Amino acid sequence: MKSLRFVLSAVLMSLSTVAFAQSEAQKSSVAPVPPEAQKSSVAPVPPEADGAFATMKSLAGEWEGPVTVAEMPQMSGGKPMHASMRVTSRGNALVHEFQEAGTPLDAAKYDHPVTMLYVDGDQLTLVHYCDAGNRPRMTGKMSPDGKTVEFEFKDISGSTEHHMHHSVFTIVDANHHTEDWTFMMKDKPIHAHFDLHRVN
Repeated sequence: MKSLRFVLSAVLMSLSTVAFAQSEAQKSSVAPVPPEAQKSSVAPVPPEADGAFATMKSLAGEWEGPVTVAEMPQMSGGKPMHASMRVTSRGNALVHEFQEAGTPLDAAKYDHPVTMLYVDGDQLTLVHYCDAGNRPRMTGKMSPDGKTVEFEFKDISGSTEHHMHHSVFTIVDANHHTEDWTFMMKDKPIHAHFDLHRVN
């Protein structure tokens, strides 16, 4: 009886050793997964959109300066405009707010448009929440020298009669940038140029 138990245990140990050896052999015969295949199937953000967004985020802060409206000289040279830009949503969005310098945040009495910028797929996207009551969407491209981001009209939610249609941000240096916004009044473009200096 003892010898039968001994033979049985020896057989079981041998079988487990063979099974383990086969398992290891199978593991070693499977080709290793290359590092690029181990990555997520979500496509990475293209460097162009990512770079343009990083450039825009460098403008976070408070800015003031005069506005010039080519088609309406009477609107030029008045009170300076104040632009506020802040990075939010764990670095995934930039909020841009405009108002006349020195006016309180009272949306019932004063213009206070808000613009959101973020990377959407392979595009830098701008959504302008306009005082005209609509939301034009634009897509941005950075110039080869990395100093200008230009936004082209893509589509709009709400009325198209009066809407923001185009914008260009140009970085002069860390404390000075310009913004050019084109507003469509029916079919007539109005061009506003903001010369902004960092105040904070």
